[in-house]
Amino acid sequence: MAITLDQTIGQKQQSWLSAKLGSQTFWVLVAVILACIFLSFATDSFATTKNLYNITRNVTFVAIIALGMTLVIITGGIDLSVGSVLCLCSMILGVVMHAGYSIEVGIAASIGTALLIGAFHGVLIAYVGMPPFVVTLGMLSIARSLAMVASGNTVVFEFGPDHNKLLSLGGGAWLFGIANPVLYMIVLALLTGFVLRWTKFGRHVYAIGGNEHAATLTGVPVRPIKVAVYMISSLSAGIAGIIQTGWLGAITTNIGAGLELQVIAAAVIGGAALAGGVGTAFGALVGAALIEVIRNSLGLLGINAFWQGCFIGGAILLAVLFDRLRKFRQSD
Repeated sequence: MAITLDQTIGQKQQSWLSAKLGSQTFWVLVAVILACIFLSFATDSFATTKNLYNITRNVTFVAIIALGMTLVIITGGIDLSVGSVLCLCSMILGVVMHAGYSIEVGIAASIGTALLIGAFHGVLIAYVGMPPFVVTLGMLSIARSLAMVASGNTVVFEFGPDHNKLLSLGGGAWLFGIANPVLYMIVLALLTGFVLRWTKFGRHVYAIGGNEHAATLTGVPVRPIKVAVYMISSLSAGIAGIIQTGWLGAITTNIGAGLELQVIAAAVIGGAALAGGVGTAFGALVGAALIEVIRNSLGLLGINAFWQGCFIGGAILLAVLFDRLRKFRQSD
């Protein structure tokens, strides 16, 4: 029996709708929207221009790192060092600029440090065969210790002749009054999404996470891809560190402490599977947005901020449970 054009379109629409309803990212986005609507009516200060500006700006630091973390998780790995890498890269930037060098030299030194750390991770994990958890957990301690050594465990707040340029880079709003960190986040998210969806590198990343052995047999350069993924993860932390330094105008050795947990939470809540093979750039942004809305709402609703960990941890558990239920239904 011939299938009409209307039936074909109807089948595609049903397929698209079922895919969206089965997507964890979709439901997290719905939760973010509903939370924003509720808070707009429950409080007088949530929907204000100032608060929304703060939310969008604050979410960028977690979101930018979550983009890199998502690539790592898709391959079946993990990076626990991103908070400390952010701290070290920020401190390298601050110390170099404080010594009188230009902002370009400071950024180059910071980015170079991030890439070196990522390459170190990748080589130990891909070529030596060490577990990602162990390698990155070790770097979590090493990077923060090096940040203390570089600064003498002091606060750096003077950035030499290009001081104002750095503050403008992270704290300005160059386009339509949108905070610069938000613009950077959007550009990086579009770039990451394009790479994952439309490039051979992206297909290889998913292949490694889906079945590393099969990927190796089909000719995927597994080891170089893994090194590149960990370099991207550290690079995202370095970029976030540069931006956050410009926003805060000062660097302390406790900057980024505990950030790795928020970043991993953002990626997992946004749909990345810790078992590998699943994850999107948009999901990382949505997960980071939910975490920031939760954090922001606690203060507005008069809830003790100590509850933040409970809410975020609960969201992680729900996200993993959702993923398990989805896989269980697919196996039936």
